[in-house]
Amino acid sequence: MAIRLPCRPLVLTLLLSLAAAGCSSGSGSSGADGKLTVWLAVEAQETWPQLVRSTNDRFAKEHPGVRVDVQYQQWTTKNQKLDAVLAGKGVPDVVEMGNSETTNYIVNGAFAPLDPARFDQSDAWLPALADACRNDGRTYCVPYYVGARVGLYRTDYFTRAGVPGAPRTYPELISAFDKLKSTFGSQDPNFSALYMPGRYWYAAMAFVKDAGGEIAVKDGDRWKASLSSPKSVAGLTEWKRLIDTYYVGDRAKDNGDQPGVVAQGRVGVFYGNTWEADYAADEHSGGDPKLKDKFATFPFPGPSGKLLPPFLGGSTLAVPAKSTRKDLAADWIRMFTDRESQKTLIAVNTLPNNTTQLAEVAAGGINGPAAQAAATGGWMTPFAPGWTSVEKSNVLPEMLERIANGKQSVQDATREADRRIDEVINER
Repeated sequence: MAIRLPCRPLVLTLLLSLAAAGCSSGSGSSGADGKLTVWLAVEAQETWPQLVRSTNDRFAKEHPGVRVDVQYQQWTTKNQKLDAVLAGKGVPDVVEMGNSETTNYIVNGAFAPLDPARFDQSDAWLPALADACRNDGRTYCVPYYVGARVGLYRTDYFTRAGVPGAPRTYPELISAFDKLKSTFGSQDPNFSALYMPGRYWYAAMAFVKDAGGEIAVKDGDRWKASLSSPKSVAGLTEWKRLIDTYYVGDRAKDNGDQPGVVAQGRVGVFYGNTWEADYAADEHSGGDPKLKDKFATFPFPGPSGKLLPPFLGGSTLAVPAKSTRKDLAADWIRMFTDRESQKTLIAVNTLPNNTTQLAEVAAGGINGPAAQAAATGGWMTPFAPGWTSVEKSNVLPEMLERIANGKQSVQDATREADRRIDEVINER
């Protein structure tokens, strides 16, 4: 999900250590007693701890004598820790991975293959998660949950500006921006009808995808960057037009502090995850409690006439190839991701791992538009072995900053970005 880490040192160490250990075969279960170690990201601890508890209770009934040790990891350090333990001993038996983190680990033999038939609703897994788990016809991880970005707006600002409701089409969206800018921008030169900082690449790439472009495409067995293609350039050109017209702020920023900025009251609409509305009204997260219940969400329309394709960022669960408890690990994942567990995630405003249960998300709730956006299929970063290196090099945010600040044309910036991406995207 959030942070991707360099993979080249991992690759060399893994290939040597995995080969030496002979860890790619066998069930790996070492008996009925002992400990199963599970690494989950902190979201599980903070937002759905009841799901972790109920899964552990179910697991204990089926596997008495096996203690589950859940260890919560920060996204910023998880992969560094994982790389270190994969090179030695004492690996976790289950590890959570962002769906754009998996490819390099899979192609280098870090995860054990899993039988998808063992897991509930595997035939309906969201492609953005399922595709991240597959390689050469085999499955190496299990989808866990997903998130989709939508439009979030101040309902009181819409009322004061005479906007009748959530925009359903791109012309309605532009009309709403114009009314917000006219009503509030004339009074406050720092008001943004649309808050969309220059380095927010998840937003900008959605416009690329909406125009029919891609970050990179696969040509045979190799990936090739395609940001300078005519369709990608068209998407970025429209993105720049929007921020030139409706965004007031630092073009060199990303969206990391977006809820806090929105909480200052100078934003009409922003593009983000639904939980960011809660953060904008939470004083513990730098928000303003006076903004509670003043936000609503809508599926963000795209210039193409369809919904803007959202980046479907989510998590998967994998079993390291060096685990000695592969069968037990897979069984814990089975319980943690089945349809009853997915209902628990839906109840705490998190999108499920499958298309069938997207329909169970309340259409009128704050996450309803996110479910509608996710149902379109969204988009994902390329499942290329060197994608972690691409993200680490900051090619995309640096390209967007130059475009947003007018330091380079869209054509020149994308050509340079393509060159940089091509240098690393096929690395293993």
